[in-house]
Amino acid sequence: MTKAELKKGQVLLAEPFMLDPNFKRTAVILCEYSPEEGSVGFVMNKPLNMRVDSLIQDFPEFEADVFYGGPVATDTIHYIHNVGELLDDSQPVVPGVYWGGDFEKLKFLISSQLIKPHNIRFFVGYSGWSSGQLDIELEMKSWVTALMDTNYLFKTEPGSLWEQVMQNKGDRYAVISQVPDEANWN
Repeated sequence: MTKAELKKGQVLLAEPFMLDPNFKRTAVILCEYSPEEGSVGFVMNKPLNMRVDSLIQDFPEFEADVFYGGPVATDTIHYIHNVGELLDDSQPVVPGVYWGGDFEKLKFLISSQLIKPHNIRFFVGYSGWSSGQLDIELEMKSWVTALMDTNYLFKTEPGSLWEQVMQNKGDRYAVISQVPDEANWN
């Protein structure tokens, strides 16, 4: 994929033998992409086994899981949702997927039960690339790109997301998706 074809809203799939534990077998949604200014994304398939209402003081009771968004600014919380028409200041990523928005209104919408856990994903930290860094990583074949489908974020089981997106790409990627996580070379 060339630089011109990479854009926000795409999925970055870690190549199957990536050793970086932050990104091993991850699927990252790219929410901002700029070769000049840098890029931001969130790992969609690393749940942290904690609820958002246990992390944020004065947050309404809400049974929504939190995911590891990436190794940058792990003292921050971010959210991606499908209710951009309800949440002021949301940034569209792809049709049906929005990033951020007015935090106080988010709490109100959750308290009013207008946002349910299946509408939103919370992330601790984010994945970030400085100017030109993501393009270099793509040239080095660290990532495979794919088109985003809202089901990946809101309906696909996180544990099978990487394999599912690879399979959906078809051909050799479907084969790659079957490579075991820990190859044993006896």
